[in-house]
Amino acid sequence: MFHLFWLLPSVLAVPAPHPMITPAPALTPRDPGVVAERQLDSIGSYVGSVISGLGSDVSSFVASGVPQFFAGLPTGTQVEKSLGISDSDLAATPTQVLNVPAYGNWTNAGWNVRVHGNVFKQPNISTEKLDDLANIFLIDVDIKDLPADQQAQARNLTSEIFVVQQRNVNVTVTFANDVTVKPETDSGAINAAGGAQVIQLPYETTDEGDFDAFLVLFNSTGPDGGHMMGGNETDRIQTLNMYINGTDTGNATAYLVPPTGLTIVSDIDDILRVTKIYDPKEGLLNSFARPFTPWLNMPDIYANWSKTVPNMHYHYLTTTPEQVTRNYMDYIYKTYPLGSFDTRPLNFSDASATLAIRKFLLDRIFQTFPQRKFILVGDTSNSDVMKDYPQLTKDYPGQVQCIFLRNTSSTDSADKFPYDTSGFKDLPQNQYMFFNVPDDLTSLDIVNGQCYNSSVKQNLTFSEQGLPFGLSKNAAGAVRASILWETAAVALVLMILIVFT
Repeated sequence: MFHLFWLLPSVLAVPAPHPMITPAPALTPRDPGVVAERQLDSIGSYVGSVISGLGSDVSSFVASGVPQFFAGLPTGTQVEKSLGISDSDLAATPTQVLNVPAYGNWTNAGWNVRVHGNVFKQPNISTEKLDDLANIFLIDVDIKDLPADQQAQARNLTSEIFVVQQRNVNVTVTFANDVTVKPETDSGAINAAGGAQVIQLPYETTDEGDFDAFLVLFNSTGPDGGHMMGGNETDRIQTLNMYINGTDTGNATAYLVPPTGLTIVSDIDDILRVTKIYDPKEGLLNSFARPFTPWLNMPDIYANWSKTVPNMHYHYLTTTPEQVTRNYMDYIYKTYPLGSFDTRPLNFSDASATLAIRKFLLDRIFQTFPQRKFILVGDTSNSDVMKDYPQLTKDYPGQVQCIFLRNTSSTDSADKFPYDTSGFKDLPQNQYMFFNVPDDLTSLDIVNGQCYNSSVKQNLTFSEQGLPFGLSKNAAGAVRASILWETAAVALVLMILIVFT
């Protein structure tokens, strides 16, 4: 079993974001203990106990108390050096592009589309080497012990991770009005009747191969003399396909979203699919080798919203690094309504930036659509969600319609990590809900701001929550000092290893 320490990249400076196009505005039975306080004195000591229980194999995956499975992935020259790839071999490899499904907003200048993704080359790696690399990400499991289909998926994902990003590349996008949409199931989205054009991005790719820019579209004539409708003329979402010139891998869809309406911003892991991010061994298998599986009947909830809520915009946000998001996007578009997407760009690759990227991406979409209302969906195992979602109600007054958080610890005993509910203290109960199963979300009038199902008991205590793991209390109710010292020492050692290795 390898560690990822040798792959950890140096801390990269995060560049200032490009200016925004629009300015920021000045089931039954129910579990009665859905978010009951966990009576824990020390979050740090508890996290240490969880980590020590998992073993040293996962120490490099831990950040902020929750495993970050794909933190510290190699990029660019690191891949070339570690795999011994020659410049001539790489030069003969075709250029590929990850083009992320985009959102566009309406301004006085017309429609503006945020085009973002990554340019890279995928070197040829032998099956034997791929197996060695794949085993880096598996805990107590060898890839050769997996079923054949899971071996294939693990190798494919490994090959997507060990790519060489291409810097200083000019990216040109061809927009085409040839999207196949189903208005009755995709929130009334329609294919744009015009807007076909070719535009070169104003910036070259970064050192990590990333590109991210808003492009102003002109309203060219489409089939039968059709034109794109302005955002002040329709409340329908219009779609355009985007093709990156020079490659057949960079295809995605852009969603032209009107200024007003509802946007769902949804996390993916442990809310739209079974990941078990809080159980590293299972989480890695579920992310790396096993087919993506919906969490219970969550697809039915989203499908019902898509059919019953007019012109809802779906935006899927994951902080998984770009290299490993193809499976995510493929799964979402086979299982949930069509929509735009956000991933973690590679210039957010160090631990501190990983914890800040979600807020960065949330701020960007809130500022791009200052008149839209947002429904935020996530789960309690995600520490940045627990912090960022309630903070958005303060940063953008009147824009957060609902917050829905799956309480993973109420339905999965494997979730041992703490979470902090203090950010919800000043929010009205009808604005948020901690829920146990998807059916808790049925029959809510989210259009009119009914975000709380009164049959789902909250028992909220607005504090750090954490179910004891490997800890016990004496007669006086105090956590045993020996365990506190032991777990604190383990946590400290792991922090030192992660920082200095």
